Amino acid sequence: MSSSQSNPKSNSKPEKSFSDLPESDAHLREHPTSSEDVYSGKFLHLKKDIVQLPDGNTTYREYLIHPGAVAIVPILHDGRILLERQFRYPVDAAMIEIPAGKLEAGEDPLLCAQRELSEETGYSAKTWEFLGRIHPVISYSTEFIDIYLAKDLSLGERALDEGEFLDVFAATLDEMHEWIAEGKITDVKTIISVYHLERQRQLQGQSRGQAKGAA
Repeated sequence: MSSSQSNPKSNSKPEKSFSDLPESDAHLREHPTSSEDVYSGKFLHLKKDIVQLPDGNTTYREYLIHPGAVAIVPILHDGRILLERQFRYPVDAAMIEIPAGKLEAGEDPLLCAQRELSEETGYSAKTWEFLGRIHPVISYSTEFIDIYLAKDLSLGERALDEGEFLDVFAATLDEMHEWIAEGKITDVKTIISVYHLERQRQLQGQSRGQAKGAA
């Protein structure tokens, strides 16, 4: 038996690349036909919409309206990352995570990040860099998190919110890699922050290598 006969997929057409897809996403979109407020709390709002699918059929979508949030990756002078350990009631566990907080209505994300870093850790930063935006729960929430890198830190006094309890500590990037692999860190914003830090480390290494080669 030939290799092509033994593997029926060997002669199949290669899968498309992203560049092969239609530029428009109109064939994927869902369109709301009605919307219902199911629950409105102090923080989250639950909605139930009836939507028309691309094939003309209808179904429902339940989702949470979230005000958005920020997260901060604070880098100490020794290169370690400032982290927190905080109990999260929905998962019944103390989680290791980077500092973060939700946006107040109309609040500028960078100002929110600066406020949250100071309140939760006591640190302020002279240098800020926007790393990117993530949508951590795209299937049932409008939540987004803007992630900022904070450098040139100086320590002041913490000002935790009433009812807020957390530990502050520092770890190396390599330690964070290990904790992710071991399942010790499962918080998505913190895992994404490690991706950004590792990418920066690789780019810096490439730049040093190019500079050394040119010298």
